[in-house]
Amino acid sequence: MNTAALRLSIKQWAPEDRPTERLQRLGAESLTDGELLAILIGSGTQQYSAVDIANHVLGKFNRNLNTLGKARFDEILDTEGVGTQTACKILAAVELGRRRQTATPELHPDMSTATRIYNYMLPKMQDLATEEFHILLMNQNYRLVKSVKISQGGITETSADIRVMMREAVLCNATILAACHNHPSGSLSPSRADDELTRAIKEACRLMRIHFLDHVIVTDGAYMSYREQGKL
Repeated sequence: MNTAALRLSIKQWAPEDRPTERLQRLGAESLTDGELLAILIGSGTQQYSAVDIANHVLGKFNRNLNTLGKARFDEILDTEGVGTQTACKILAAVELGRRRQTATPELHPDMSTATRIYNYMLPKMQDLATEEFHILLMNQNYRLVKSVKISQGGITETSADIRVMMREAVLCNATILAACHNHPSGSLSPSRADDELTRAIKEACRLMRIHFLDHVIVTDGAYMSYREQGKL
């Protein structure tokens, strides 16, 4: 039996050795250049696995990603095991990497005060006819990581699941959380349900070791802050 017949496809590898599974388990930084390229290539041929083809490509360009980044389409295509689709995928990945270097970093606004939270949320909430409940998830420097709408309700109230809030915070590695909802009526007075929900969020954050910064009620033109009112 020849060598090609004995070669295992990636699907026949032990799951823990497959590049895609290793990336999910250990992170992309743990993979070799060849393994990352193999994931882009996707599937191999009858003769070569995706990892084999990736190594053919790297070998042709001195195993140097900078050199590969300067390669022409026809040069990549002229590699053992590489077809048109594979060459296109490689060039597309190279171009994405090039564009990332010139992209403007995403802004993470400072959400350290109720005023900043209000100014950020007002355009989203000022014209709403029903109540919405949002959380703002931040890093340790009070920079916004993610804004999440938790629920949407009626004219006078909305419900919010504490478990969903905590899950979102954990998934974002957030260390600070602020809550925010609107009152379409224009009233700045919190309801009993608002107070109870605020206490529940505060307790959940305490258990999860997340700093509960504030609960801000938004109306068109003004806000009410639990922290500023001394209610946290």
